[in-house]
Amino acid sequence: MKKISYFLAFFFLFSSFFSLALAQSKPLKIYISVDMEGIWGVVHSNQVSAESPEYSAARRWMVEDVNAVINGLFEAGVQEIVVNDSHGSMRNILAHEINPKVSLISGSPKPLSMMEGIDESFSGVIFVGYHARAGSQSSILDHTISGAAVYAIRINGQEMPELGINAAIAGYYRVPVIMLTGDEETCRQARALLGKDLVTVAVKEGVGRYAAKMLPRELALKKLTEGAKEAVARITGFKPFLPAPPYDFELVLHNSNQAELGAMIPQVKRVEPRTLRFQTKDYLEGFKLLRVLIALASAS
Repeated sequence: MKKISYFLAFFFLFSSFFSLALAQSKPLKIYISVDMEGIWGVVHSNQVSAESPEYSAARRWMVEDVNAVINGLFEAGVQEIVVNDSHGSMRNILAHEINPKVSLISGSPKPLSMMEGIDESFSGVIFVGYHARAGSQSSILDHTISGAAVYAIRINGQEMPELGINAAIAGYYRVPVIMLTGDEETCRQARALLGKDLVTVAVKEGVGRYAAKMLPRELALKKLTEGAKEAVARITGFKPFLPAPPYDFELVLHNSNQAELGAMIPQVKRVEPRTLRFQTKDYLEGFKLLRVLIALASAS
């Protein structure tokens, strides 16, 4: 019996070592989706709107936050990085100021929106500047995809922030989320949904929806860089996130009239005056239909 126990212990130890060596031998390729509400310094919608004179400063903070994360990734040995601009028109990042070694995806619409460009070739995903779901307390500019239309989104009965919806797209391709940055509440929601071991960097603490206490700027940038290095060092410990199929989507809108056009789609049921519901076996099909319903609601 002891010989069998020793053999099993040796076998599992060897398997773990082999898996770690195999993971480390694979070229590290990281995908970054960057939003704007969770960027350091941002506390108001004026700062994330291209029509506002305050927007130019927030664009600079955005590229600085992203570059701090990129610096940490390269220092940790990452070979390739793709950054997807994921806020609003998705033309926010100052392209000429982002690290010249990375690829930038810019503009919209994009089939996978905030996750455009993700595939099986990536080793991990990082969410930078993300925000909490609609209805969160003391979180900067909380909303879910569309502040004007969406009250809540539920997948298999669980209310999802954007970080969860997007993490499941990464999970569809078997890629884990390894790090998230934003305010304190967003980081808390990320750990609750994706696991307590997720690397999170809170660059500010919400005082209300339009006010926050910021970390000193140099400290925030340092934490972003160090967080990226930690995420890479622990990359083999993260698992992809994807709820089990079939996927039951519920879209709760602010007003009943916003549900009228979407309810005309044969696959979609209007289960309450403001709520549309549908099921899919494929997560990406469900995500794309969800985006169509939100677009129709916003047009109403």
